[in-house]
Amino acid sequence: MSLVRATLTLVQAIAHHSAMTPPNPTPKKGRYHTEELYILQIAPFIFWLHSVALWIFAAFETLLYLTTIHPAPTYASPAICPASSSSPASSSPHVLPTTLFTIGSILILAGSVMRLDCFRALGELFTFDLTVHPAHKLVKTRLYGIVRHPSYTGSMFLVAGIALAHLTRGGWVAECIFNDWSRWALWALWWTWTISVGISRARAEDKQMRLLFGDDWVQYARDVHWWFVPYLL
Repeated sequence: MSLVRATLTLVQAIAHHSAMTPPNPTPKKGRYHTEELYILQIAPFIFWLHSVALWIFAAFETLLYLTTIHPAPTYASPAICPASSSSPASSSPHVLPTTLFTIGSILILAGSVMRLDCFRALGELFTFDLTVHPAHKLVKTRLYGIVRHPSYTGSMFLVAGIALAHLTRGGWVAECIFNDWSRWALWALWWTWTISVGISRARAEDKQMRLLFGDDWVQYARDVHWWFVPYLL
């Protein structure tokens, strides 16, 4: 069953990479919200680290699967599974696609689809840094007709999905790296940061779009009331 998990982790890595690769470079002019706290400004870099982490997870999940076919040499086992003193295959019997892993995989795929749809909806307007394009327009179609900031919804889905898939029991991270409470402390900090980035940027974008589009934006905000999730936030 760890073959299924390894394969799905590879799919997660591909999907996340696609959704977190900037579709357009940041223009040299037109940036705003540059006074944002530095820890929030580095969101594009943090999400790049997420992609790197998922590729690493995919590689080690694959190695764990291979050790079920050909046990790793004794000297290699600590490198594959540091929290284990013997073969990963024997010391991590719960390496399998659990229900939480499956839910996490679905969230990662859903979040990736959301962000890719936002790339298509905004076209050249979509940049990872907040900018005003010379030909800026107010987009109200596709997911932007449901919530005002769907790309951040997608990012939240990705973060929640990674946590459910890889910080819960059953895989390389939980079984071989963080096999105690520390992974949940990491998750709490990680989720707090993610929500803080989303709210900070949503407020800044709303303020800037109102300045640019005036009454048109006001009517849009009335029609599309929610930032990220209808009837919730």
